[in-house]
Amino acid sequence: MKILQLGKFYPVKGGVEKVAYDLMTGLSAQGIRCDMMCATVSGTGRTRSINPYAHLFTCHTWFECAATMIAPTMLTKLRKECAAYDILHIHHPDPMACLALLLSGYKGKVIVHWHSDIQKQKQLLKLYKPMQDWLLKRADLVIGTSPVYLSQSPFLQAVRGKAVCLPIGVDAMEPRPEFAEVIREKYRRRKIVFTLGRLVAYKGYNHLVEAARYLDDSYVVLIGGTGALQGALQAQIEQGALQDKVKLLGRIPDNDLPSYYGACSVFCLSSVMKTEAFGIVQVEAMSCGKPVVATRIPQSGVSWVNAHGVSGLNVEPGNARALAEAIKEITRDEHTYQAYSEGARKRYEELFTKREMIRKCLELYEGVLNNE
Repeated sequence: MKILQLGKFYPVKGGVEKVAYDLMTGLSAQGIRCDMMCATVSGTGRTRSINPYAHLFTCHTWFECAATMIAPTMLTKLRKECAAYDILHIHHPDPMACLALLLSGYKGKVIVHWHSDIQKQKQLLKLYKPMQDWLLKRADLVIGTSPVYLSQSPFLQAVRGKAVCLPIGVDAMEPRPEFAEVIREKYRRRKIVFTLGRLVAYKGYNHLVEAARYLDDSYVVLIGGTGALQGALQAQIEQGALQDKVKLLGRIPDNDLPSYYGACSVFCLSSVMKTEAFGIVQVEAMSCGKPVVATRIPQSGVSWVNAHGVSGLNVEPGNARALAEAIKEITRDEHTYQAYSEGARKRYEELFTKREMIRKCLELYEGVLNNE
């Protein structure tokens, strides 16, 4: 069996490319040939040997347009290499990868991994949709990350007969106990509400900042990440005199990140738009036994990942008071908190481990190849 993942770009920055990279490394660790081809964020393209069973092909990017890396060398590279693979596994949305497949002449099996609908680029979607429709028709199998997205995405209704759910799995976070303790001490051992992501509109961080107004001084909100709204959020914090209750941490080093999960009491995913299709960060929090407060975004898998009343609570998007009340409910007493903590860890173990994602993906590959 020889597999090629068609990802978005490298180095890994977001959820789509992380899943592609994790599948490559996880499957190749079992002795299965699994390579990955994607655009490179900067520099010239090259081939990297990841291990004896995995190569990473990066293709030089000319420029970025509408969140797509324009890498014309991917067209020629895929056409040259594709015949060597039994399955091409394309991670959507990525118009560059779709175009490369269309022009490759590839005759083998195709799997489309539908991470999310295209949300922001409404006008460009009108141009791209015929090629997107072709991709879905060409696919032998369509993978969705949650049953909600598979059942409610308007683009997937015509292919539900060949669609299956494969939840995203991650390795458990491993906090350093001594550093987690340093973080707790830094914030005077208050109950830490942690969140992580790009500071952009769909993350709804303005509502989380507002929620701090409804939390007493035993709580502190820590927001990790950078982005275009950093200045606006800081201004909101200052205008609301919330400097002691909300902290913008900027980029958190990879080695330190697990300890922030370990130090927090609750993880909050305040996103307000369907662009947040799954929310890997809440799975990372669950792996540390941390309860989650998330939002019920229509047609998104976020509130499925965080099982309401089990691993945490889900509230109406954009409702700051509801976010605060959910945080207070989860932490109101030790018995309640422990129940949510245990529920979070158990849900992670049952559905969202990287090991289980790799196992199920391999089953899907075998099924596609056996269904000649």
